[in-house]
Amino acid sequence: MRVCGIMSGTSLDGISLAVVEFAKGGWTLCEHREVLYSNSTREGLLSISNAATHTAEIARWNFRLAELYAKAVAKLTSPIDLIGCHGQTVFHEAGCTLQLGEAQVLAERTGKPVVSNFRPRDIAAGGQGAPLVPFVDDLLFRHKKLMRVALNIGGIANITVLQPGADAVAFDTGPGNMVIDQLAWVASKGKLSYDRGAKLAAKGRVHRGLLDDLLKAPYFAKKPPKSCGREQYGREFVAGLLATQLPLEDLLATATVFTAASIAQAIPPGTDELIAAGGGTMNPMIMAHLTALLPGTRVTTTVEWGIPVMAKEAVAFAMLARQTWLRKPGNLPSATGARRAVILGQITP
Repeated sequence: MRVCGIMSGTSLDGISLAVVEFAKGGWTLCEHREVLYSNSTREGLLSISNAATHTAEIARWNFRLAELYAKAVAKLTSPIDLIGCHGQTVFHEAGCTLQLGEAQVLAERTGKPVVSNFRPRDIAAGGQGAPLVPFVDDLLFRHKKLMRVALNIGGIANITVLQPGADAVAFDTGPGNMVIDQLAWVASKGKLSYDRGAKLAAKGRVHRGLLDDLLKAPYFAKKPPKSCGREQYGREFVAGLLATQLPLEDLLATATVFTAASIAQAIPPGTDELIAAGGGTMNPMIMAHLTALLPGTRVTTTVEWGIPVMAKEAVAFAMLARQTWLRKPGNLPSATGARRAVILGQITP
């Protein structure tokens, strides 16, 4: 069976697709493709994320996104049997979540069954509805002797702690690229959607007082399970940073270290390996600070396991879709806080 996983994350940079073939008890990544959003699409999605938006616009984007997903699938060269589509998160908090991308449109356009709407069932079972990727992290990266942490640096950063002989523990550590991306957009007057190569941040200096204040946020002291999103680190948060009137390069440098430091303080002592994925791995300043802040931990990426850093979450939702198709649970209660393991999502034939 070949399953196409589709993921569009909180960075709002585009669509990630992965075709995974399952056979003989194993799996193979057949194809990975990135389809970037246009500036108008990104702005449109930002306009309905964490904002008071007319329901008509939400409904329209629900259908527009499905058409974009279908066009992205049409670019694949590998045949597929099933699609697992996470959808675009436009709101998420404890007890409530909303992902757009109408599955029935996607199924109609592609002629393939679609598994979608993964998060609500976990919430109904008492969980956070996030993170869901730890189920796959546990399958891919658990080691009998080594303590590993799987890290994804998307718009939000999240980790899965894989300690030998213990259930996986997973949670959002705080901002990933989200704050940096918004500041880069402001600094470049709309020309850049992210700080390519950390070049803007490299021109600034870290404001230690601001960094210390940011790291004192109550969220970081909260015990897991916990999750966050654009509701915490979206436009209002960035507006607060801009209100400090610090130079934009200094804000970018500080925000970049803030991402790395908030991740590092969440990594348990004794971690042998940190296995990173997501767009943030391509920010050299984030990765350099992580390495410096975790001197006893080997910092590496999913490339060592044959998974491109931008493909991991799409691979994960291909695997989660297969679980649903086989009527098997796809959440980890130890990660989400759910009362029990449940079958995730809905199948649109």
